[in-house]
Amino acid sequence: MNGRYKAPIFWGGLGATALLGVYFSALTLLSGFGYAQAQFSGAKYFILSLAAGFGIQVGLYVYLREMVRLGTGKVLGVTGTTSTVAMLSCCTHYLANLLPLIGAAGLVTLAAQYHIQLFWVGIALNLGGIAYIGRKIYIIRAL
Repeated sequence: MNGRYKAPIFWGGLGATALLGVYFSALTLLSGFGYAQAQFSGAKYFILSLAAGFGIQVGLYVYLREMVRLGTGKVLGVTGTTSTVAMLSCCTHYLANLLPLIGAAGLVTLAAQYHIQLFWVGIALNLGGIAYIGRKIYIIRAL
């Protein structure tokens, strides 16, 4: 495999793994590792889809950045913040024990009630990000 393609795959895999690490770390800190495993088991398809989408965006961004470095286009930026937010949204309702003290229980309850919908929003935004970067790569390669 060409070295030009190894870096995007590496960084994409690292990005997906890091997102899963954030998910498991947050849940483990809130409620313990056993609980994190149980939550992952219940929503694994959403969580893995979000992590994969984020990893693909990272890989495409690294590839696009390499194209720019070689003088074949302009720089653009993307973010996987929505992926992280969507993954963690299912867990925020467990902060309800602490947040009433600062008046944020309504927001936590809303996130807990609509966490599946937030997963879908995160997946849709991932697909949009992939399409956006993919289109930029296509345009630059066509030049």
